[in-house]
Amino acid sequence: MISHCDEDLRRALLALVAEDTRLRAELAADGSLYEGYHPKMQAVHQRNAARLTAVLDERGWPGASSVGRDGAEAAWLIAQHAIGEPAFQRRCLRILQEAAASGDVPAWQPAMLEDRVRMFEGRPQLYGTQLERDEDGTPRPYVIEDPEQVEERRCAVGLEPLSERLAREKPEPLPRDRERFEGEYQSWLLRVGWRS
Repeated sequence: MISHCDEDLRRALLALVAEDTRLRAELAADGSLYEGYHPKMQAVHQRNAARLTAVLDERGWPGASSVGRDGAEAAWLIAQHAIGEPAFQRRCLRILQEAAASGDVPAWQPAMLEDRVRMFEGRPQLYGTQLERDEDGTPRPYVIEDPEQVEERRCAVGLEPLSERLAREKPEPLPRDRERFEGEYQSWLLRVGWRS
């Protein structure tokens, strides 16, 4: 049973994710989501990361034992979406790995965050969770380290087979000017500190 104080935190985490989801849908509807890291989306991610940082500083990772499974998943999603905060994502990865080892979060959560961190750092991912769009907008996995073993690694952390994951994906609109988009993306990686 979740205590009253923890129920307050659970609700706060769920509300932060609801706002993220609402804004993402709004930006997807007008097409601006696909033109780069939208300033409104970035602002939500920064606010959410700041709130979760305060929670981490005060009490550590809000796992299922303290905020329920949905609250813990909301905390993970906040970390996963804070793409402009490399130090924060790396910190969350370390803490999430510990929480998974103790059984307080499922192993797929740190696995997905590890793939995201690796991708932004320019390293191959391990679990095939991070997708990029080909020239038609069709999703395909970002580069995978030791791809022959990816299904075994996915299974070990509770992820479905990659083929099943990809079968659910639908093409998304591509940026109008892909060359400009790619240049801005590379500049962003340097600016926020993912690359040097």
